[in-house]
Amino acid sequence: MAKSEVRIDKWLWAMRVFKTRTIASEACKKGRVTVGDSGIIAKPSRMISVGDVVNVRKPPVTFSFLVRALTENRLGAKLVPEYMENITPKEQYDLLEVVKISGFVDRRKGLGRPTKREGRELAKFTEGADADGWDFDFDSEDFDEFD
Repeated sequence: MAKSEVRIDKWLWAMRVFKTRTIASEACKKGRVTVGDSGIIAKPSRMISVGDVVNVRKPPVTFSFLVRALTENRLGAKLVPEYMENITPKEQYDLLEVVKISGFVDRRKGLGRPTKREGRELAKFTEGADADGWDFDFDSEDFDEFD
């Protein structure tokens, strides 16, 4: 017997929208999951049925999914399209792409951790100073002749 309604947190977890059911429940509690065009915030215990549109906000993008079928059990990734249809507008994916690109462009020098490349260059620089035989320890005797 097929179910006519399923809890939204279980369905989101089963559809692999969230990695764990706990994360799905927390997203509902934080108001990141809405049902329908009216934007009704869904509690984790909210029941959904076939034909509902579920919106999931994962900043900066809001994904939209059409419920095709219901299940409480986690499915293999190949079976997910039988149970839901991704109806997210193209503008949302464009927004995601813009954010990805700007993340690299907006990083100002000197902020945050060094990148792998910067770390390698720094290590190469510091190793090179020791290998060349440079000695930065100055004796005061060396400078007496300039007085």
